[in-house]
Amino acid sequence: MDLKQVTTKQLSDELQSRLGIQTINLKFEGKAKITVGDQNTFSFDGPAVIIVNMD
Repeated sequence: MDLKQVTTKQLSDELQSRLGIQTINLKFEGKAKITVGDQNTFSFDGPAVIIVNMD
């Protein structure tokens, strides 16, 4: 299956509709920081959608 013609928005919407997916929506003024273990920290400013695949 070739997904190159599918937009990122379409992929994101499809993933968000699935079981095992947790979604975090950041509004325009929102901020998030994700720390993985003791070392890697990722910071995000909104607007953004963070999709966590737990499946």
